[in-house]
Amino acid sequence: MTSPTTETKMVNFTIDGIETTVPEGTLVIRAAEQIGIQIPRFCDHPLLEPVGACRQCMVEVSTPGPDGSMRAMPKPQTSCTLVATEGMQVQTQHTSETADKAQHGMIEFLLINHPLDCPVCDKGGECPLQNQAMSNGRPTSRFRDQKRTFAKPLAISTQILLDRERCIMCQRCTRFQDEIAGDPFINLQERGADQQIGTFNADLLGFEQEERDSNEDLIAESADRRVGPDGVPGLPGAGDQPVGPAAADVSGRPFSSYFSGNTIQICPVGALTNSAYRFRSRPFDLISTPGIAEHDACGAAIRVDHRAGKVLRRQAGEDAAVNEEWISDKDRFAFTWQRASDRITQPQVRNAESGDLEPTTWQHALEVAASGLKAAIADGGVAALPGGRLTVEDAYAYSKFTRTVLGTNDIDFRVRPHSDEEENFLGSRVAGQGIGVTYGDIEKAPAVLLVSFEPEDEASNVWLRLRKSVRRHDLKVFSVGPWKSRGLAKLDGQLIPAAPGTEAEVLQAIAAGSDSEDEVIKRAQELLSIEGALIFVGERLVNTPGGLSAADQLATALGASLAWVPRRAGDRGAVEAGLLPNLLPGGRPVADAEARVDAGAAWEVDSLPSTVGRDLEQILAATTEGLIKGLVVGGVDVNDFPQPQAANEALDAADFVVSLEVRASSVTQYADVIFPVAPPSEKQGAYFNWEGRLRSFDKALESNAMSDHRVLSAIADEMDDFLGLQGTEVARAELAEFGPWEGTRLSTPEAPSSDAPTVGKGEAVLSTWHQLLDLGRGQDGEPYLAGTARRPVARVSSSTADAASLIDGQEIDVSTDAGTITLPLAITEMPDGVVWVPTRSAGSEVRVTLHAEAGDVVRIAPGTVSEVTSADKEEVA
Repeated sequence: MTSPTTETKMVNFTIDGIETTVPEGTLVIRAAEQIGIQIPRFCDHPLLEPVGACRQCMVEVSTPGPDGSMRAMPKPQTSCTLVATEGMQVQTQHTSETADKAQHGMIEFLLINHPLDCPVCDKGGECPLQNQAMSNGRPTSRFRDQKRTFAKPLAISTQILLDRERCIMCQRCTRFQDEIAGDPFINLQERGADQQIGTFNADLLGFEQEERDSNEDLIAESADRRVGPDGVPGLPGAGDQPVGPAAADVSGRPFSSYFSGNTIQICPVGALTNSAYRFRSRPFDLISTPGIAEHDACGAAIRVDHRAGKVLRRQAGEDAAVNEEWISDKDRFAFTWQRASDRITQPQVRNAESGDLEPTTWQHALEVAASGLKAAIADGGVAALPGGRLTVEDAYAYSKFTRTVLGTNDIDFRVRPHSDEEENFLGSRVAGQGIGVTYGDIEKAPAVLLVSFEPEDEASNVWLRLRKSVRRHDLKVFSVGPWKSRGLAKLDGQLIPAAPGTEAEVLQAIAAGSDSEDEVIKRAQELLSIEGALIFVGERLVNTPGGLSAADQLATALGASLAWVPRRAGDRGAVEAGLLPNLLPGGRPVADAEARVDAGAAWEVDSLPSTVGRDLEQILAATTEGLIKGLVVGGVDVNDFPQPQAANEALDAADFVVSLEVRASSVTQYADVIFPVAPPSEKQGAYFNWEGRLRSFDKALESNAMSDHRVLSAIADEMDDFLGLQGTEVARAELAEFGPWEGTRLSTPEAPSSDAPTVGKGEAVLSTWHQLLDLGRGQDGEPYLAGTARRPVARVSSSTADAASLIDGQEIDVSTDAGTITLPLAITEMPDGVVWVPTRSAGSEVRVTLHAEAGDVVRIAPGTVSEVTSADKEEVA
């Protein structure tokens, strides 16, 4: 219990004769939990507002009157809505016949129409209704009439099925969507015996049409690469049960939300079920292993449930400091990629005569890799491209392997847009800094500025914590970006418009806000100057020369805390481990002789390469030119590169390529040796999340697959070098021993100058970012999840549309000399001369198709493909 303080007033009262003291405002049901008294409940959830919908938690209550005598309330009260007051006396079902009888009666009412589905219900075995019917219900039923029935199940989205007759109207799902997710697409409909859950009438919410419409057509477009958990293409049904659209409700539209899966987990009965998991296992047949979500830098705790060597579902784990009890649908459902049919299970070596990859033994593969790498080192050198999805231990192994075995600093994890300015920024403000800004700081902040950062798409748990603080603590959110997204609107945020490439100027304007004529900029400067204010910068700010420098200077000028939030789970760990051409572990600059000596001593080598290495772009160019002869690649997706075509050319030009992969990829066709490595579910490891918090996890499934650090150690042994990283604990301990660099750090980056692009007639500056659900390989094999992805659209302002003869709703061509992307147009309030499209969604793969990046000039024109009709949108794949 909370100790009394000068700020918190305490109240004394009794529960079942036990005296207790709690802070003023504490609910009775929470006070009972603190002293170990269990009160049954269905609608209550500690992270949702109290509502008293199920009436199951009733208790008998007496309060002192004006004369000090105890006066009983005339009827039992719901303890989930009752606030404890001084002198109150509460009797639960343990000491009160009245409370016990009331609870028995409520269970009886809830079971009147509830079906006897327990033997087939997915919730059976972990169902609060089952448990409390036994502990707090009547032994027999007095109901003899016909139970209410509905057609079942209804597919309220591609990934969630609704069994309406099981619903007990606790409103947990509707409250979660309204309060936490901000997507009130489901609601109670009808009254009395006809009351049921259905998708909300979205027309009343003001959401844009393309963000509400069904996305089954998107599944069809990508059916060649998205298959079901058992290899079935397309959108499988749920067992033999009829599955149809939610046509009986108000809108008939699907339940569309990035966080909808949480409603399945918090549903206290089996009313909401997982399409992919339905009828596949019983809870008591599952083995649960704590884990950490691998899709973003949030570090969300998850629970991996598996059976017979196969992961069947993932649930949100409880961690109050990080994700509380919530995760995104991507973290919940996107795990089938780890057992896809293209999984690599044994080493492969390319046959010199036929040119084909052939399975081989580990020893032979290690011998070929060692021989090829030695030859490449002697002939010009070998570089490493490890990517940003590695665990901390694997990232550290790549850093040590590259410096001590390959003898180079040519290493870069950033298979995305990058710059020298970013390298200095990461070295000065991120690497070796430990835990900086935290989730808890978000709840205390008076204001937050988001710069080139869309948290709902790029860091979902950050967005959830921002929304919580907005609702409960009146947090003010400002965003520097091209348009006001739905995520920003749900934060009641204010947009500070910025065309791509102008973010640095906008940040400078905020620093001088008192002189500005823009009231939003003035307000932003005022609130960001208050103690506790935060500035979040996304990795996309690297596209703006001087952007990171301006953010750094703004934070210093206003006294705000600055946080860098990357997209990938392994990015922060890669920075800490030194997977950059100018950094060694712990923020040690490569150019600093003292730092090299310190790192060399830790690695027990006489010297380390002193020349600052090449970055990604330079590595690819040098390999294409023949200056670098070999590459060690760590399971990256070429389509994520800033220039996929340049990456393919470099891989093709390299004399020798070693690839460590979970699944076959576009790198596979160029590799000379391939080593299979373990996916997250089959290994132990840790990630540093965006806070700098170490998030460790255990192996869920037993397999013979090895982590990257073990494979690299084996290669080093074969090359007569010693890496010594055969165990996860060893690698983690070595990195911990480095600690943060206490010497001279990289200097705060200077802002480079740049010229804004010139836009002519029929042209626009490209703006883009990844949507949460897109064509990333981490979502392969999950068609149910793909069905709830937001529909890709192109966005321009009304003035830009008029100038280019574009009509809202019709298709628009966004093109360069390399190719054309055709998408429906959504006219949006945004800067003129700018066009936004998603980076890598169905029909919109910017880097692959356009060979372009944010800030580049593209052409816009009316589409050459016919307009998308409403029938196309509603058609079920």
